[in-house]
Amino acid sequence: MKHNESIGCTVSECKYHCKDDNFCTLDYIKVVKHTSKAEDVKSTDCGSFEL
Repeated sequence: MKHNESIGCTVSECKYHCKDDNFCTLDYIKVVKHTSKAEDVKSTDCGSFEL
């Protein structure tokens, strides 16, 4: 499966995870926040995740 070397990913459960290595197969991802103001890593996630 072709991966995007600009997007590293260790979430093997995601539909878009390259099963051969720790990269994403999407051309781009959408990063989303959980709070009105993102102040740390826990405030954000990959909004492109699909099981």
